[in-house]
Amino acid sequence: MRIADVIRRKGGDVVTVRSDASVTELLGLLSEHHIGAVVVSDDGESVDGIVSERDVVRYLHTDGAAIMDAPVEQIMTAEVHTCSPEDVLDDLETAMTERRIRHVPVVVDGKLHAIVSIGDVVKNRIDDLQSERDQLRTYIQS
Repeated sequence: MRIADVIRRKGGDVVTVRSDASVTELLGLLSEHHIGAVVVSDDGESVDGIVSERDVVRYLHTDGAAIMDAPVEQIMTAEVHTCSPEDVLDDLETAMTERRIRHVPVVVDGKLHAIVSIGDVVKNRIDDLQSERDQLRTYIQS
């Protein structure tokens, strides 16, 4: 299965935040959209970074509440692992596990196209297992 198949199922909507937005604004987006990470993009098309709720927690621990007024660029990850719609889902699953990342932006021709989360990968795996189970059940009952 390819990343494009996952995007077709879940949709390609991506929430972005500007690098100069405050961490408080970031938390508002995470809460409003019920998501765990946001792509940092100053133009809505490029991937300038990624920032997650884990980043906020990490900086709250080290810098205290002052981090809430800081710009997102201060806590974001600038080196972002991305993928393309043509990539194989199993390869992405391996990369996410090895790199311990939960969100991977999908890029087409250098522009942000979608985002795949570990939840999307797990959902796909569960769907595949259920399909195999159903096929085996049908085979046994035939």
